[in-house]
Amino acid sequence: MKTAVFFHAHPDDEALLTAGTMAMLAAEGHRVVLVVATAGERGLADLPKGNELGRTRTNELYRSAAALGCARVVLLGYGDSGLSVDGGMADERPDNAFIDADLEEAAQRLASVLKEEAADLVTIYDPAGGYGHPDHVQVHRVGRRAAEIAGTPIVLEATVDRDLLLRGVRLAARFYPAIDVRSFESAYSPGDAITHRINVRRHTRAKRASMAAHATQATGGDGERTLGAMMKIPAPAYRFVFGTEWYVRRGLPRGTRLRHPFDNP
Repeated sequence: MKTAVFFHAHPDDEALLTAGTMAMLAAEGHRVVLVVATAGERGLADLPKGNELGRTRTNELYRSAAALGCARVVLLGYGDSGLSVDGGMADERPDNAFIDADLEEAAQRLASVLKEEAADLVTIYDPAGGYGHPDHVQVHRVGRRAAEIAGTPIVLEATVDRDLLLRGVRLAARFYPAIDVRSFESAYSPGDAITHRINVRRHTRAKRASMAAHATQATGGDGERTLGAMMKIPAPAYRFVFGTEWYVRRGLPRGTRLRHPFDNP
C-alpha cells in the first residue's frame, strides 16, 4: 500500500480535477488523503459569502471525500482569497487569505502532513493554477515547496489537456458565440507536456457522486455553473467526457505517456 496526498485550494476542486484518480487509488487499496487550503467561503453560491457558506462547503467536502474512499481529510484553515469581477485577484481579501500566506510557513504546514503520512505522492496544480485562480497558483507554489521539505518523491500537477479542451471550446463556440475562446488558450497544460493520462472510467460513478456532493457549486452568480452543467450529462456520455484525468510530472521527457500515478518511465 502506498499513500497519495491530494492538495486542493477549495472544496469541489477535488471533484473536478482528481476525483477519479482518488477513487481508483482507494479501490486499489492505497491510502488517499485530501488536504484543502480553504473552506471556499468566498466562492459563488446562493448562500451568503462567509462563515455559513464555509461551513456548508466543508460539510460537502466530507461527503465528497467519503464517496471517493478518502482515509483522511485535512483543512489547513486559510481564508478563501476570492476573485475579482474580471477573474483576477480580489481587491478585498480576508486577513488570513491563502494567497497572502507566507510561502515557507504554508509549505511547512503541508509538509507536516506529508511527513506524518510518509506520502509517496502529492498532487498540486500546474504553474498557471489551471485557469489562473490566485489560490490555485498558490497551491502550486506551496505544494512544490512542501514536497521539497518533506522529501515526497512524486509530485504530479493536476491539469487538463489544453489541446482537447480547445477543440471542445471551439466546437461549443459555434453554438454559443459568447464563449471567449481566447481565455482558454493559456489555460492548463498543452498535450505534449502531459506525462500521465489516467483512465478512470471504471470510477466515474464515484466521481459523479463527488461532484453531486458539492450542491452549493451547481448554481450561483448568474445562474447555473460549470459543475451544474456537468451533472446534467447522461451517464454514458459522462464516462466518456470525464473518463480521463491528466497530470504533469516535471523532469520527465516531453511526450512521456504514463497510465498510473505511481508509474515511472
